[in-house]
Amino acid sequence: MKLLKALVLLLLAGLTYPLHSQDLISEEDRVALKAYEDTIALLSFAVINDSLPEHRFGATKKLIPTLVKALKCKNSFHYPFKRVQSISIQYPADSTFRIFTWQLYVDENESRYYGAIQMNSEDLQLFPLYDRSAEVQQPEFEILDNEHWYGALYYNLIPFDSYQGRKYLLFGYDRYSFFQKRKIVDVLSFPNGKPVFGAGVFVESDPEKGQLIRNRLVLEYYAEASIKLNYDQFLNLIVFDHLITIGGVADQGPTKVPDGSYSAYEQREGIWVYVPKVFHEVLDEAPRPEPVLDDKKKIDLFGNQKNN
Repeated sequence: MKLLKALVLLLLAGLTYPLHSQDLISEEDRVALKAYEDTIALLSFAVINDSLPEHRFGATKKLIPTLVKALKCKNSFHYPFKRVQSISIQYPADSTFRIFTWQLYVDENESRYYGAIQMNSEDLQLFPLYDRSAEVQQPEFEILDNEHWYGALYYNLIPFDSYQGRKYLLFGYDRYSFFQKRKIVDVLSFPNGKPVFGAGVFVESDPEKGQLIRNRLVLEYYAEASIKLNYDQFLNLIVFDHLITIGGVADQGPTKVPDGSYSAYEQREGIWVYVPKVFHEVLDEAPRPEPVLDDKKKIDLFGNQKNN
């Protein structure tokens, strides 16, 4: 009986916490945020779905200042923006911040990414993210800030502790080009209260080449392939498809596709160490989460099933 009461109390605590957080918002601010939410939902839907480039660009131009105004409302951090389905909103477990990202399709060879980090602070400090990925020559080895961001659509966020303090893994998708797509794992930290992207925490040892340290992981693969790159909470690993190089189609050149085996990174004392093989057999179809923008006919921007 005592166990049942304890479980009920835990359940009620879990249910009341988000309600308490939303109660921090005054009725006046709630009305304003609801109006902003409706506008943001419509504009972001147009950014993703409108077939005309000028409409997508115009919606993006209006979306940015509208989102900024909404996030500057008092206690807006506690407003979930549940109706906004075309923008990814990721929170860490400690709720110290949240990060908004979305994609703008320019043409078959280019997409741009937009985003912002809202801090859970009294002044609701906001850091805009400026996509400079086209200028990043060595994405796996550069340290970047919010004004020089490797743009991506984030689909997962995992905190971890390093010898330099708390950091966050950001799992993202980059449409990149017509023939090649990318999935990345970036590292976010806040030294001196400002966002920094990238950290030398990914370590790979090679008997011939020695130790290789990366600031972020970048998997580039054939656009028609489907790959996994995500954190597996049961294995406590970053698990991803092992890629092999094959000859591409005309005008494409060599490209990479999954070979059915899986590699990983395992956390050891605040760094992530490369594990060449996770499973000891090649799988025809491995367990994987819903893909992000891989099967274009069946899923939308965030991996949700499209209605026929």
